[in-house]
Amino acid sequence: MEIFNHNSNFNFLGLRKYSIGLAILLMIGSVALILTKGFNYGQDFLGGVAVDVQYASPAEVNDVRAALEHAGLENPLVQAVGGAREFSVRLQPKDDKGAANLSNDEAASRVAGDVVAALKATRPDVTMKSRSFVGPQVGEELRSDGIVAVIFVIVGIMGYLWIRFEKRFAIAALATEVHDVLVTLGIFALTQREFDLTVLASVLAVVGYSINDKVVVFDRVRELFRSSRNATPEEVLNRSINSTLSRTIITSLFTGITMAALFFIGGPVVHGFAITMLIGILVGTLSSIFVASPILLWLGVSKQDLMPRSKEDPELERRP
Repeated sequence: MEIFNHNSNFNFLGLRKYSIGLAILLMIGSVALILTKGFNYGQDFLGGVAVDVQYASPAEVNDVRAALEHAGLENPLVQAVGGAREFSVRLQPKDDKGAANLSNDEAASRVAGDVVAALKATRPDVTMKSRSFVGPQVGEELRSDGIVAVIFVIVGIMGYLWIRFEKRFAIAALATEVHDVLVTLGIFALTQREFDLTVLASVLAVVGYSINDKVVVFDRVRELFRSSRNATPEEVLNRSINSTLSRTIITSLFTGITMAALFFIGGPVVHGFAITMLIGILVGTLSSIFVASPILLWLGVSKQDLMPRSKEDPELERRP
């Protein structure tokens, strides 16, 4: 199945000044947004009060969440624990004058009372099993661990490409991965959508998805460099993008449809994951087409860099 002609010859590299310039502006803007506006961290990072409740008969997560929201409890994080009768509810303590003077235990008790009252209004068979206060220091650890995880993944991918292809490919992949992650995070900082653990997980998934697109193009670049005798590097890179364009668009399209279905049907718990993947798919696809190959050209990739070395190396000729 092809959307574009396999032998089309659109001059993507001819737009490299504009595409690279736009990519740099987006990265700078994203960094500025992250530093100035920051992220709207969810309860996973900010901490809060955790309340474990139990029903006498099975209940649905959506019903529990709806009961809490109907009672005016904002942004409740509800998760099923060990079946359909036990649930964990996470909430932020109320931000008012009275709450400022309460201890952690008193704040947890107050929130737990509100949770149980809200749930009993719709299902009298609910009881509270336990309550606890989760401090913001846990969120700090999660944030730092998440940053380390993203860096580890990107550096690991760079090392893999360095071994599989050549150092210029690794540098181009690293630059585009940093671009994709920064732009995705910048959109979250701009829109102030809630940033929680599911979003962090999807950022890691975006890194993996994006590098897959780059590897497909890089493989084609290597094949064409080895099979083309007189083609210039710019011609090879253009042909590589054109010959993989249908595959790139089709993969992105169907993955995007899946994420859209997850967003509209999967419920609010996976909204963050789905919307992050949709943003990352769009950004990663565009960078695979308009950013990665221009960086390769700028780095001076050539046929000699990708040709397998003969056993009759110059070093062997130097031997007596």
